[in-house]
Amino acid sequence: MLLPAGSNPYLRLLDEWVKARVGRTGINDPFLRCFFIDSFDATALATALRKNAAWADAIAFFAIEHPEVREATLEVAAGGTRLVTIVSDLGTLPGVAHLGLDNRAVGRTAGLLIGRLAHVDTGAVALVAGSRHHRARSEREAGFLSIQEEMFPHLRVIGMREGHDDGGENYRHTLALLEQAPDLVGIYNVGGSSSGISRALRERDRMAVTFIGHDLTPDTRRALLEGSMDAVFDQDPDLLIDAAIRALPQPEAQPRPLRLEIYFRENLP
Repeated sequence: MLLPAGSNPYLRLLDEWVKARVGRTGINDPFLRCFFIDSFDATALATALRKNAAWADAIAFFAIEHPEVREATLEVAAGGTRLVTIVSDLGTLPGVAHLGLDNRAVGRTAGLLIGRLAHVDTGAVALVAGSRHHRARSEREAGFLSIQEEMFPHLRVIGMREGHDDGGENYRHTLALLEQAPDLVGIYNVGGSSSGISRALRERDRMAVTFIGHDLTPDTRRALLEGSMDAVFDQDPDLLIDAAIRALPQPEAQPRPLRLEIYFRENLP
């Protein structure tokens, strides 16, 4: 399994679940090994795919949308290694299955919630992402923009900021957004590391800004409880890993999208 390295709290949680899953491996389960690749390094991911295909029967990986990765994926699949992308995919490629959310629908849901919760006649909304090199995030952005245009044309979108799933970068981006748009009423964090955004909203006393992000982790749980975050979209890491392992023997059978879970302060598990 090839997962992104970095400071994203959800990916660290995914790492913990993978290690726990390896520890529970039974006699009839596949032998699992996990390697970590720089979250945004397409060359490193392409190299890791080719290298691990030399010994692995199957590989699950978090895809980066890039020609090098697509080429390596097609090459490895053609060589007989079974492939499954998780969370973020590469579109439709022969011999490659995908496990994740319907990300366009996720983005539309975020836009719907912000539009409904903002309760304003005019105002600005902003998006923050890790990187557009992850198809999952670009699809969420597209879904968000489509419903804003369709249902909330009175809210102007002031553009995408790429925070590379880093809390410090997201903090600085949010401070800049608050300065740029005093009428900011909503933020959708398409990627991870929402703690930086929550921190900026607290420090600037702008917790009335509707803030929606991804991944139920200790930092987003705290933000929900304190009121600096309104909703968190989540996909259970244990279910994701188990589903990926089940899908590896038959990548040509396309699994259904995973269920989106939405948490508010009042329904935290």
